Amino acid sequence: MAENRIRLGFIGTGGNARGHVAQMNRLADVEIVAFADPSAQSLKLATERLGRSVPTFGDYREMIEGSKLDAVVISTPHTLHYEQAMYALEHGLHVEVEKPMACTSAHARALVQKQRETGKVLCIGYQRHFEPRFRWVRDQIASGRIGRVTFLQCFQSQNWLRSQRGSWRVDPGLGGGGQLNDSGSHLVDIVLWITGLEAMEASAYIDQRGERVDINAAVNVRFTNGALGNISIVGDQVAKGMWEDVTIAGDKGIIWMRQGGQVWIATEEALEPTQVTDFGPAIGGKDQNLVDAILGRAQVQVPPICGLRVIELTEAVWRAAEQGHPVAVEKSGVGVSVS
Repeated sequence: MAENRIRLGFIGTGGNARGHVAQMNRLADVEIVAFADPSAQSLKLATERLGRSVPTFGDYREMIEGSKLDAVVISTPHTLHYEQAMYALEHGLHVEVEKPMACTSAHARALVQKQRETGKVLCIGYQRHFEPRFRWVRDQIASGRIGRVTFLQCFQSQNWLRSQRGSWRVDPGLGGGGQLNDSGSHLVDIVLWITGLEAMEASAYIDQRGERVDINAAVNVRFTNGALGNISIVGDQVAKGMWEDVTIAGDKGIIWMRQGGQVWIATEEALEPTQVTDFGPAIGGKDQNLVDAILGRAQVQVPPICGLRVIELTEAVWRAAEQGHPVAVEKSGVGVSVS
């Protein structure tokens, strides 16, 4: 790294990537040195967001081979993530890839293995891992405050179909799936991460609402510790924005996470539900974590195993809906630590 600054390139320069550009450009340890995107307009907008000119490429492979890089941020259609992340790791680069990490379990396992072989940083853009309320809930569960988790209920609704109709997100060749694989991926990731649960079996019904991908999904899950859960994904909500509720029940207590960031808890020691308002300090975000992990100042907060666990369950949901009966979540055979 030149002068201890991370030389960063971007694979994909659309709207999401430009948010990363603005954030990374504020970090003293980073120098953005190149952009890659097949769209000249996206490259132009990213250059404007950066506020200065850098070399631009129509092909990410040309950027990696023709630039002196230490790391890349990947923000492209979902099905492209695997190939691009693998190529970057193979060329000795650290990687931050937007969610989902991969659209098949096989690809996710390959990325987990490649990261271990190379020793490079590979982190996923699940920003909820950095939000204080989710970290607080995770700490309560890990400390045993609500005992063994026995049940969870998750509901997410969004006007996703109306906002994405006609875009690459509803093209299975690019999105890799529908609402479950897009916004729903954030929900699946965070409930697995904060509870520490590992899915064992799933059953599901899916409604594509006339599209080629899942829009609404009703999912039941059985976990390896015996806990049960249901996950409801509604992608054709009429109202703008997103609504989300999560309830986590244990044998010694219960936590309610409600729309608007409200969190309530009740335990054997305090049976009356209490609202929590102090979740502790923020710890930065995903872009800062990439930099800190590369420089050895912090652990990766969203390691590739998280992406693997998400797609393992997601694939089981798709199979269960197609086959019309419960199916086992295929086991990866790789380590399970998501700390």
